[in-house]
Amino acid sequence: MKIVKINASLTAVFVVVTVLAVMVFSAPLRRLVAIVDLVLFAIGVAAFIWGYFSAVQRSRSDEISVAALFLLIDGAATKSVMRVMNAALAIQVIVGLGGAIIRRSTDGVSGSTLAFGVLVPLLGLGLNGLWASKYGSFGKRILSDVSAPEGEIGKDGAHG
Repeated sequence: MKIVKINASLTAVFVVVTVLAVMVFSAPLRRLVAIVDLVLFAIGVAAFIWGYFSAVQRSRSDEISVAALFLLIDGAATKSVMRVMNAALAIQVIVGLGGAIIRRSTDGVSGSTLAFGVLVPLLGLGLNGLWASKYGSFGKRILSDVSAPEGEIGKDGAHG
């Protein structure tokens, strides 16, 4: 459950820094929010790759869908884990977009350091995927062998 706590904690840090930067929008806070957003994005990228790699390994024996992996649906996670992880993802999307929309410019110049906040939801997706690849519940693989579709030519040259 460390991943769930990490996701909730990092989301809280993101919200606090972004709300502070929206309200004050001083040069030091603009720099801080950009650094925090980029660090959270980098953590998300690493978690996404690690989770995806682990899921690919696990898919040899389990039937894993992309939606179950990254959104924790179809019984991949308990309702409490799914609620916390997906709430964190939703908060990351809303706060990231909200900050970028509220502060569209910096010192009268188009563009804002708060726009980096739109990258942060990759943290939620990555941590969802990492959690699901490690602890998620998936059904056993339906097909263990790949067979040629009916009507294709087999190894012996005969039609199927």
